[in-house]
Amino acid sequence: MGVNASTYPYPSCPTAGVKTQSSNAVDESPSHPQFGCQPEGKFCISGFSQDKREKKRSSNLALLKKKLFRRRKSAKAADHAKHMRELLCSWDVRDVGLLVKQYEAALAVKELVIQACVARPEASRLNEDLAKLYQFKYCTDVDLVFQGTCFPVHRAILAARCPFFKTLLLSNLDRAELVMDISTVGIDMQILSSLLHYLYSGEFGMQDSQIKNVDILVRLSEEFGMPNALHFDIYSLLESSCYYDAVLSFTSNPDASDNFEGCCLEGEFRCHKAILCARSPFFRNLLQKRIRTGEETTDRTLQTPARIVLNEAIIPKKYAKVILHCMYTDLVDLDLVLPFSPSTGSLREVQDETGKDSETRLESAMELFHIALFIEFDMLAQGCEDLIVESVTLDSLIPILKWSSQPYGSKWVHRQMLHFLCEEFSNVITSDILYELSKEHLMAAIQSDYLQASEHDILKAVIKWAENQLARRLSDEEPNLLNGTAHSVNKRGVKKRDLDSAQLREIVSDLVPHVRIAHILPAKSEILADAMKRALISSPPLDMLPPPEGRKSRAWFCLKASGIGAKPRLFTPYIEEAKIVLEELMSEQTSLEKVRMSRISSVPDTLYMVDSSVADFSRLNAGSPHGCDESVSATLHEEVPGKLMHDLVSSFYSLWNLEVHTFDASDSNIPTTLHLHYGAALVTIL
Repeated sequence: MGVNASTYPYPSCPTAGVKTQSSNAVDESPSHPQFGCQPEGKFCISGFSQDKREKKRSSNLALLKKKLFRRRKSAKAADHAKHMRELLCSWDVRDVGLLVKQYEAALAVKELVIQACVARPEASRLNEDLAKLYQFKYCTDVDLVFQGTCFPVHRAILAARCPFFKTLLLSNLDRAELVMDISTVGIDMQILSSLLHYLYSGEFGMQDSQIKNVDILVRLSEEFGMPNALHFDIYSLLESSCYYDAVLSFTSNPDASDNFEGCCLEGEFRCHKAILCARSPFFRNLLQKRIRTGEETTDRTLQTPARIVLNEAIIPKKYAKVILHCMYTDLVDLDLVLPFSPSTGSLREVQDETGKDSETRLESAMELFHIALFIEFDMLAQGCEDLIVESVTLDSLIPILKWSSQPYGSKWVHRQMLHFLCEEFSNVITSDILYELSKEHLMAAIQSDYLQASEHDILKAVIKWAENQLARRLSDEEPNLLNGTAHSVNKRGVKKRDLDSAQLREIVSDLVPHVRIAHILPAKSEILADAMKRALISSPPLDMLPPPEGRKSRAWFCLKASGIGAKPRLFTPYIEEAKIVLEELMSEQTSLEKVRMSRISSVPDTLYMVDSSVADFSRLNAGSPHGCDESVSATLHEEVPGKLMHDLVSSFYSLWNLEVHTFDASDSNIPTTLHLHYGAALVTIL
């Protein structure tokens, strides 16, 4: 089981869970016995069936609990959606659309907040550290001379990476300087430097364009051989301990290193100085100090490995294989923790206070994180952070929050835990985990715009938490004479009427202002009424009184962070229901618009111009032309002057006489609408 500590794969889902991604550094290598593996035996085989039955039974129970929890959760979400629908039913469709746009903009901001939350400096990988090792020449042990140029290198890395250098270096172990004789034509100093850089880092740099020539690569492979993948060769160094030149020794006696006279200390781990220098500035400084004091020259002369004695009270021996494995592979594998008794060192004392005797993987990851910071090994520290975040559940949330909020904790883990708390707040407030939250953590949660809970539930949780805090205070202040008796608080419990409203108001005074009371649904909430009755919330000001009918949505479009007029939280059931209501309102509006347009399109365009003159023409076609003067409406007589009216009537007579003498009204070839055109002309004149 390994964790690639270089990247932290954060999902877009609300939860903060992380899926472990292991690199293929070990998978591509041949099968090797792993550190800390237990031998197979009959005991494991005989107990397999029983373990399988117990696992099946427990899985069925867990599945049943999950179904019940999902049903209860879906019912609560339906209640929230119902309250949101009741609110939006009285809104105008434009206000609902504006609310949905506001929610969508907040969702986009939330994505940016999540990316900022998971961001951290990327730890350098093995190939990057080895490239820096070659560039800065840390703790080299042999010098290669070619064409008068000296190349300080590390014997173990070149021997593991290249058959040519393996033969050259291992045949001259007692020499600190070797003159190279290369038979390949066209190899100069720059090409050799690029080749060495490739052997260290596994890749060519930008300045190595000359060596990328195919002909040169073919000639180099014929003489130097074809190297394996970098991670395979480096892992082989760890597993086989070939060419080791350093030994890690652990002792509980701080003076053991001063009195060491060549004896073998208990608990030694073979390694390579090049890897230690490349991955950890702590070990690099130790080895460079040995070079300055002359100890390195003595070890090279005697051909003995450099012995690094570590105080087990600071760095426990049981983590040695985990640390070395991460240095060689970039993977954090807690299965390599040796089954030794827990240490009592200074780093052990900063673990979370869980009250358990047995050490868990979570506690191991926390202690390893402190060790990684001590030895300045960023890859190990980030790998431990990933393991801690992966192991978070509702049960482990409080210990991780307490640990990460301490000065020695991880600030990155603390951000992930607060995000997890906000996403799972609806589940937290329904369990006893709510009472274990500190005031700082609860306030940080209710201040978030992305808290997954309704304002009704948030207010209820704040009051419950405050009542529990007051009950604890009463229990602590109880006289010792009552402890253990029937009259003690612990025995009889604390009832609601026993709680002093003034003390309760003091506890919630910093929390209630962050509850967005204007967004509590339903509006006539019993929790809100009870809180106002107990004076936990002051009477609502004018801004929070029921607004006029046309301004009911005003409280949901403010952009303040908290207090009166705060913007609504990004609560998922509210968002989904608002989108559904908007779609329904838009579909209804579209249907009404279609009906209205269909009614308008069924009426001819010219009828609205002539409907007042149709009756007059029917009279003209039926009888006397003198009736035209009588057919003129009283409105025209009142609004048009007499002389103008006389001229209009005379013009109308002329048009009528023209039609009568020119056309036969009974002729079917003449359109009927032609008789109406004169009425339309009269309307136009008027």
